Amino acid sequence: VQLQASGGGLVQPGGSLRLSCAASGRTFSSYDMGWFRQDKGKEREFVAAIVGSGLSTKVAESFLGRFTISRDNAKSTVYLQMSSLKPEDTAVYYCAADTRSNTLSRSASSYEYWGQGTQVTVSS
Repeated sequence: VQLQASGGGLVQPGGSLRLSCAASGRTFSSYDMGWFRQDKGKEREFVAAIVGSGLSTKVAESFLGRFTISRDNAKSTVYLQMSSLKPEDTAVYYCAADTRSNTLSRSASSYEYWGQGTQVTVSS
C-alpha cells in the first residue's frame, strides 16, 4: 500500500482545513485508515480512524466536535476535516493503513503503512 497525504498548509486560528490521503496498491475498502499527528519533540498522537466500509469511526476525545474523518472508497481516499483550529494543532499529520487488525486501533504500531506527512501550521 502506498499513501500520499496532501492538503496541509498555513491557516489562521479558528480556521478550517481538509487533509486528503490517496491510497494505492490494495483494495482500499478492505482495511482501516487512520490519521496521526506529531509535533516537534513530541510522540506521535492518534487523531482518528475509520473502518474500510466507512460506517464506523473513532476520533480521539480531544478532537471530538472539531475533527471528522471520512473516506471515499471509489476514489481510494481518506479525509480529515479539521475546524476551529488552534495553534496547538500545529503538527505534521500522517495518514496510515491498518491491513491486519482492522480494529480502529489508536496505536501507531497497528498501522504498517504510512504516508509521508503533511505540515499543518495554525498561526496568525
